[in-house]
Amino acid sequence: MRRPQDIELEEKAMATISTLTSAFEGLSSMRIAQIKDQVVESQAFFADLWQMYSQLRVDQLFNYGRTAEAKVIEKELFIAITAEGGFSGDIDQRLISWMLKKYDPAKHDIVIVGHHGAMQLSQAGVSFKKYFKLPEKDANINVAPLIGYVQQYKSTSVFYQTYISLMVQDIKQIELHAAVQAAGKKVEEGDDIISERNYIFEPSSFAVVAHLERTMLEISLSQTILESKLAQYASRFRAMSAAKDLAQETHAHLHTEYNRAKRALNDQRLKEIISGMKLMRSRSA
Repeated sequence: MRRPQDIELEEKAMATISTLTSAFEGLSSMRIAQIKDQVVESQAFFADLWQMYSQLRVDQLFNYGRTAEAKVIEKELFIAITAEGGFSGDIDQRLISWMLKKYDPAKHDIVIVGHHGAMQLSQAGVSFKKYFKLPEKDANINVAPLIGYVQQYKSTSVFYQTYISLMVQDIKQIELHAAVQAAGKKVEEGDDIISERNYIFEPSSFAVVAHLERTMLEISLSQTILESKLAQYASRFRAMSAAKDLAQETHAHLHTEYNRAKRALNDQRLKEIISGMKLMRSRSA
């Protein structure tokens, strides 16, 4: 049987782990609530932009905010959004594996967001055009560099993690253009009719439409990043919750083992004392 001192050290370590995982669990829960509020605010802003855009555009084509002279790469751009670190469970690995099943170097280029995903692509021997660090802040995310890549390609698909519930997260693929239009369909038409007959647009209505397209792309991409971070925090919450439960269970087991070891040690010492007393009595007799 192990010494009580050794068991006591392990018990204290488990108590520390339980406290830390509980703290991380609470932080993840708090960040989830904050991100949900950010998504609601961005959805309201998107609705205002879509009402203006739907009344201004002269056709049904979505040009990603590109100018008429812009050259387009005849490939599809894959954007994969992953965690920055390795504490998001196996969901990043599932996402990268799923994307690579659809990946054809002749038809697709990859831009990766998040160091964890970049590491996995490097380990798989798959090259990518650019790596971006996952934004640390959950508000005012700057996606302009990503939009710069999106505008170079004929179409763009985003692979990201989606939040279903606190204990369930999944992976998803969306075509960025379709995501903007799908969000626009949810917006109710406004009463104010916006056109060149009652508004003056500088430098032109086409330039305003292009600006609105870029802005809506930025909002959609920001929302996708936020949803991915939401799923990452939920996955981290689930991992920390499981780790906390295991640490508490191990702590309870170690505490029981410590009491048994201490009792056994006391019994052993008592036996030694009794044996010593018997020996002394026999010698004195």
